[in-house]
Amino acid sequence: MVQDTKRFISYICPHCRQSVIVERSVFSIAASPVHIKCPCGKSELRAEMLGDRVELEVPCLFCGHEHRVSCSSKAFLYQTALAFSCAASGLDCCYVGEEGPVYAATARLEQAVDKLETESAQQGAFLDELVMQEVLSEIKDIAQRGGISCACGSKEWTFRVNFSSVDLICKKCGAEMRIPAATADDIDDICCKTNLVIRGKR
Repeated sequence: MVQDTKRFISYICPHCRQSVIVERSVFSIAASPVHIKCPCGKSELRAEMLGDRVELEVPCLFCGHEHRVSCSSKAFLYQTALAFSCAASGLDCCYVGEEGPVYAATARLEQAVDKLETESAQQGAFLDELVMQEVLSEIKDIAQRGGISCACGSKEWTFRVNFSSVDLICKKCGAEMRIPAATADDIDDICCKTNLVIRGKR
């Protein structure tokens, strides 16, 4: 008997700023387009499976626009957690995955939103200068130990610093890994890691 796996999808409404988290079964996602409306009625996330890809339209709190993003159907339906980001801010705007990781990621994003609002008057180069410095320092320490690699087998990489995250980029296959750098939890998270593996492109 095939078990109908549950998926959790979340975003933060750009109008009322509340988190919207819903549960959908894999069967229902495969059967018809997904429409997730905020209770305030002013925003909606849409997702549709098109063969081996899933196309999403995600309302974004940070830039005010809708992002059109896509991923493989397999990743959307079975990966532990997926994050889709706003290119303008570097902050995540949507999560898909298992219940625990999605709720945890959404809670961390809420912290980042709170920080963004309280510190908007004194906006700097980063959402939190101290957090960014600590995360970059940890990445540097891991790199010095030879702990950064790509699943494609390469150990050649570069990085890009965003407003609230750091992207590690494989020089061989171009795969990317985003490391959040917005809250104290992000520091705790990377401090626990002895190595970082970028997911290789196949």
